[in-house]
Amino acid sequence: MLTVFHVAVTSVSCLSSAEIKRDWSDHALWWEQKQCWLLRTAWTLEKYGIHADAKLFFMPQHKPLRLCLPNGITLRLRACFSNPVFQTVMGICRMLNIRHPEELSLLRPVEHKKKKKDKDSAEEIYDLTEVPLSSGTWLNSSRCLLQQGIQENDRVWLRFKFYAFYDIEPKYDVVRLTQLYEQARWAILLEDIDCTEEEMMLFGALQYHISKVSQSEPQMMSSNAAMDDLESALQSLEVKMEGESIIFKHVELSDGTVCFRPKRLTLKGYKQYWFKFQDTSISYFKSKEESIGEPIQQINLKGCEVAPDVNVAAQKFLIRLLIPAPEGMNEVYLRCENEQQYAQWMAACRLGSKGKTLADSSFQNEIQSIRSFLAMQKTNSGSHGNAPANDESINTNSLVSPRYNKKYKTKQLTPRILDAYQNVAQLSLTDAVMRFLQIWQSLPDFGLSYVVVRFKGSRKDEVLGVAPNRLIRIDLGVGDVVKTWRYNNMKQWNVNWDIRQLAIEFEGNVNIAFSCVTADCKIVHEFIGGYIFMSTRSREKSSTLNEELFHKLTGGHEAL
Repeated sequence: MLTVFHVAVTSVSCLSSAEIKRDWSDHALWWEQKQCWLLRTAWTLEKYGIHADAKLFFMPQHKPLRLCLPNGITLRLRACFSNPVFQTVMGICRMLNIRHPEELSLLRPVEHKKKKKDKDSAEEIYDLTEVPLSSGTWLNSSRCLLQQGIQENDRVWLRFKFYAFYDIEPKYDVVRLTQLYEQARWAILLEDIDCTEEEMMLFGALQYHISKVSQSEPQMMSSNAAMDDLESALQSLEVKMEGESIIFKHVELSDGTVCFRPKRLTLKGYKQYWFKFQDTSISYFKSKEESIGEPIQQINLKGCEVAPDVNVAAQKFLIRLLIPAPEGMNEVYLRCENEQQYAQWMAACRLGSKGKTLADSSFQNEIQSIRSFLAMQKTNSGSHGNAPANDESINTNSLVSPRYNKKYKTKQLTPRILDAYQNVAQLSLTDAVMRFLQIWQSLPDFGLSYVVVRFKGSRKDEVLGVAPNRLIRIDLGVGDVVKTWRYNNMKQWNVNWDIRQLAIEFEGNVNIAFSCVTADCKIVHEFIGGYIFMSTRSREKSSTLNEELFHKLTGGHEAL
C-alpha cells in the first residue's frame, strides 16, 4: 500500500537520499506513464492517482534546447520543459528580445528521408509527394515540450506562426524584424508563396541591397535617440488625432475608364462602366449620364479583401476584390488603364475595406506608398550606377527561386536584378527591410497556412487554407478556390475530440465540418483561435498579454 505523501514531501525525500549539495529549486517530479509534471506541491500522490508501481523522475524543469532561428542560426539555450509551449516561447522571446511572442511558436524540423539512388535511372527525380506540410509540424501550444516527445538537446524551429504582425517599431524590434525578414525571404526562395517574375526580380534586388547595406549599417536604428523618441511621439500623436478627428468634407472618386469583371476564371471579358467611389462603396453605371440614377450594382467594401495583380512592364494594373457573401466570398476584378488611376483606386479600396472614406487623412499617404511600390518595378534603360552588369558578387541562386534559376542563365538574371536594384539603392537598411516585408504582405497568397482535410459528406481530400481573417476551401486537383469564409461571420466553432472533427457555424445558417488528414485537428483549432486572439489586441492592451484568453480560444476541451 502506498503511503500518503504530498508532492513536496516526496521531492524533499529525493533530495535527502541524493546527499548532493546544489540548488534544487528548478527540479520537479515527472510521471512517465501519464506524461505529466507533478507541479501542484500541495496535492498528495493519491490525489494525482499515483500507485506503488508508478515511475517518477526527479529532474530539472529547464533544460538545454537547440533552437533554429529563421536566419539559419542555431542557438543552444535553456528552455522550460514543464510549462505549456506558449509560455516557453514567451521565455525564449524574452531572452532574445523579441516583442509580441504570441505571434511565434515552435515546430518540429522537417525530416528529409534519404532515398537510394537508382543507378539505371538517367533522370534524377525529386520526389515531393512525401514531404510533410509545415503547417502539420507545429507543437501544441497547450502542452509542454516533454509531453510532445521533445527531449533535452533536441532541435526545434522557432518561427512566426500567426501572420498578424502587430505594432512593428524598427527602433525596438531589431531582432524581430531581422527574423521576420529571413522567414519571408526563405518563403519566397523556396516558393512557399507565389509571386510574379517581376516581383521576384524586385525581391532579389532588395535582398542584394539589404546584404550590401548591412555590411556598412549593421544596426537597423538611428544613432540619434532623442530624434527617434521625438519622431515616435509625433507619429503616435498623429495616429491618435487621426482616430479622434471628425472630417465633415465630402469626397468621392469617379472614372469612366475602369473596367469590371466578376471572376478571373471566366470566358467573359472586361466591360467598361462609369465607376463612382463614395464613402466605403463602389457603384457602377452604364454611362456618366446614368450615374445620377440607380447603379447597376453597389459594392460595399467594408470588410472585403483587396489584393494587387500588377505587372508594370506589361502595363497590367488589376485590383482583386473578395467581397463577403452569405455563402463565402464573391470575387471581382477592376482593371485600371495606368499607374495614376491604379494608385488612386487601389488606395480607395484599401481604405474602404478598413471602413475609412476618401476624406481620411491617410488617403494621400496610401497613394504615395502605392506609387513608390510601382516605381520599384520599373525598369531602367540607363547604367547600373555603382554596380556593374557583370558584378561577380551577385549570387543569383541566393536571390531568386530555383524556378527562375533554371529558366534563365546567371548572365540573364544579373542585369535584371541590377536594373531593379536602381529603384531601391537609395533606401536605408531599415526602409529596405520594411519595404521587402510590405511587398511580401501584399502578395495574394500571403499568410496562408495549408492543411489537407476531408469535409463532411465529401469523398475526396481537399485543401484548407487558414489566413489571418478567413478560411479558404481549395480544390486539391486543380487548385481553384471553392469557398471562402471570414472569421467575422463566424458564430461559433467546436471540436469533437473523439472523432477529431471540427465543426464551424457561420451567419446565414452556413455550417461546415471537416477532419484533418495531414495535421492534428488541434493545429487548425489553434490557428482559428489564435487569429481571433490576434484581432483583439489594441494599443491600450499592448503592454499586457492576456494568456488566459489565448488558452481559452486555442486550448479547446482536449484532455491535457
